[in-house]
Amino acid sequence: MTATTELPAPIGIHHDAPSARDIEDLVREHMPMVGHLVRELLNRVPGHVHSDDLSSAGFAALLGAARNFDVSRGIPFHRFAAVRIRGALLDELRGQDWASRSVRARARKTAQARQELTAALGRTPSEAEVAEMLGIGVAELASVEDDVQKAALLSLQGFPTGAAEEMVPELSEGPEDLLIKRERLGYLHQAIQALPERLRLVVTQSFLQEQPLSEVAAELGVTESRISQLRTEALRLLREGLNSSLAPELLTVAAGGPRTRKGCQHRRRNEYFARVAEQGNLRTRLALTDEHGVPIAFAA
Repeated sequence: MTATTELPAPIGIHHDAPSARDIEDLVREHMPMVGHLVRELLNRVPGHVHSDDLSSAGFAALLGAARNFDVSRGIPFHRFAAVRIRGALLDELRGQDWASRSVRARARKTAQARQELTAALGRTPSEAEVAEMLGIGVAELASVEDDVQKAALLSLQGFPTGAAEEMVPELSEGPEDLLIKRERLGYLHQAIQALPERLRLVVTQSFLQEQPLSEVAAELGVTESRISQLRTEALRLLREGLNSSLAPELLTVAAGGPRTRKGCQHRRRNEYFARVAEQGNLRTRLALTDEHGVPIAFAA
């Protein structure tokens, strides 16, 4: 099969630096890739890592990749930029080792005290004995160790060999795996479009557009608590809608006759399943992602 270029026109060739317009076009076209890689990484790191910090590093790397891209090397821009972005995300994680020098110094003193007491006592010392040797209280000792453990979450010295790099893997999916992934993303988009209007609005604004719940609640004229309930309802319906097309064996069976509350819920659920199935076909689902599986756009 003949390889196709990802660029609408050759830019960055040998002697000609890419123009500002070329750079802007590349950045705009591949901005969703940064969000995709950041979300992928957030699933592998502690909860206190902020997406904003990672996104900033990713967008800076994307801009740098656009400025330095040379199409004559024969490397598609998507792959060239992905390597740069993953490297920038990993560097950002390295830089988020927030342990101060004082925390490190106290950690070394604590470790040294434990070693000396172990040698002197011939056994593992208690927390009270370690605290007494350091001249601090047991609660303060626990605080020091807690600080060190938190810092180790993002310190490369706290990971086994290669573990940090595995958090931002360079995965090359096979054609079949990529096709399945793209089809599932297409089903997800169509399942969102098939949701009742209010649930669809909550999902698109709170998840896809990342609006605060307070803003979504204000737009709909309800409380944040109600928005939370609607999100839960929408996610449950989305999960079942996807299962109805991709894994029917996972669907739950609703009890009750057609005139009961459960019976009405069962009827509405089946109507939703039908809307999901009628939303499109394989061609329209695959059209929602590019050849690398990156979402092109999710309509609100």
